[in-house]
Amino acid sequence: MAHPDTLPALLAAPSDPLRAAFHDRDRAVSYAELTSESARLAGALRELGVGPGDRVGVWLPNVTAWLGAFFACARLGAIAVAVNTRFRSAELADIVGRSGLKVLFVWPSFEKADFVGVLAGCPASSLAALSAVIAYDEGEPGARMSALAAVLPAHVGLHRYAACLDRAPLADNAAAPGAGCAIFTTSGTTKAPKFVLHDQRTLVAHAFDVVSGYDIDEHASMLLAPPLCGVFGVANALAMLAAARPFAMMPAWDARLAAELIERHQVTHMNATDEAVAQLLDLTQRTPAYPTLRFVGYAAFNPAMADMVERAQARGLTLVGLYGISEIQALFSRQPETATLQERRLGGGRPVSALARVRARDPDTGQVLAHGQSGELEFLAPSSRMVEYFGDPQATAQALLEGGWYRSGDLGYTLEDGRFVFLTRMGDSLRLGGFLVSPAEIEECAQQFEGIDGCQVVGVKTGGALRPLAFVTLEPGARLDEAGLIAHIAARLARYKVPVRVFAIDAFPVTEGTNATKIQKHRLRDLAQERLDAGAA
Repeated sequence: MAHPDTLPALLAAPSDPLRAAFHDRDRAVSYAELTSESARLAGALRELGVGPGDRVGVWLPNVTAWLGAFFACARLGAIAVAVNTRFRSAELADIVGRSGLKVLFVWPSFEKADFVGVLAGCPASSLAALSAVIAYDEGEPGARMSALAAVLPAHVGLHRYAACLDRAPLADNAAAPGAGCAIFTTSGTTKAPKFVLHDQRTLVAHAFDVVSGYDIDEHASMLLAPPLCGVFGVANALAMLAAARPFAMMPAWDARLAAELIERHQVTHMNATDEAVAQLLDLTQRTPAYPTLRFVGYAAFNPAMADMVERAQARGLTLVGLYGISEIQALFSRQPETATLQERRLGGGRPVSALARVRARDPDTGQVLAHGQSGELEFLAPSSRMVEYFGDPQATAQALLEGGWYRSGDLGYTLEDGRFVFLTRMGDSLRLGGFLVSPAEIEECAQQFEGIDGCQVVGVKTGGALRPLAFVTLEPGARLDEAGLIAHIAARLARYKVPVRVFAIDAFPVTEGTNATKIQKHRLRDLAQERLDAGAA
């Protein structure tokens, strides 16, 4: 039987529409209920003038309303813009203004974020295209609703989410396989984020690829750990809807509640960050830590947790590395459970789609490299690749190559068995001694030295050549032994990988990402060059 190719058709596919699609904390929501809620929201949005191609911002945590708004947009042929709940005023103003949002969903009383304060800090000019805000609530006192009304420009109407659900369901369905339906923002730490546009066909096709590639069978259930405001969360949710298997979610990450949900719903699958897995392990002393979990995919964001796979293995959890980015979707690939501990630690793995291909290209010569040689990863991903960078044809032309390949900007290499390994972003890679080197290799080695809590390596020009320089954070009470650390690295890595200097700093500069904080390497590079130029070397 052919798979559905639109998002509303995905919701209509299960043979029993009354079965639970997901659990929003204590509430079970069926396919029929989500279909009805999204159809009623679609009717309300149409009354507000939303039509095909219009952008609607979904600035909500992981609640039923997020999915209701998302599927409502798909039914209208509109584009849901996933807005990071961690965004501050400058970031929100940029997203709202550049994307031309017509309507914005928000939860003014959400206790984990000051959405009203953030909106108040947006210049009026950035809200010029906005015509309406739809405010979700869970029965809280109306003070925050009044505060929200006070910060909105006069031309922006304020509507309650509950009132929108009183509308009659939209009878017609403008969903189309090739219609753009979702925009995810990239995590750019040095420039404004790009708007990654996906159509309905690729979101749904990738969901079914994930079902088979991640062994989501008729007994599976999932804890939805990542936020829906990023492609990581959406890819997980759509895969479970495609499999007609339930998932459990909560508005914001809470390790204790997550542990309760795993127990209550006999969760078998989870994809999360390394920090989330660490917090779950810390909550229990038993082994196996969570007996029902049989698949745990993890995204390694914290360099200090390089031993996470080993630690989890000792507690009965088999972790596997993942790879995914907004442009080709999250959960694009995974390492096999049968791989060695060292291999399972690596990002990358085998693509879940049989149609996908991966190659590495030398960024200087343009040559496609042999297996094992590091270069810029390029992906042929017909079932999961983005349509374009919305509103940025120049960036689209640079990223989408002849033949349908996507140029990722990531450093990595391919393996003979069809897998690949992700190393780092190309902008963070170093050309040392004629070789492309991932700073993570040097950083991991440094963190094995006594007293080192964290390490970040950047490249600096000195003596006419690019050399690595390390910044470290120290464990409480420790002092930096620079000469000892350099000697430690020199004994273990090639000479060209040994840092020319090591500096201790209190904390690394970071940017808040959708799933985790990301270190701003460009600021460290500037700081490193300043110190050397000032004669610190």
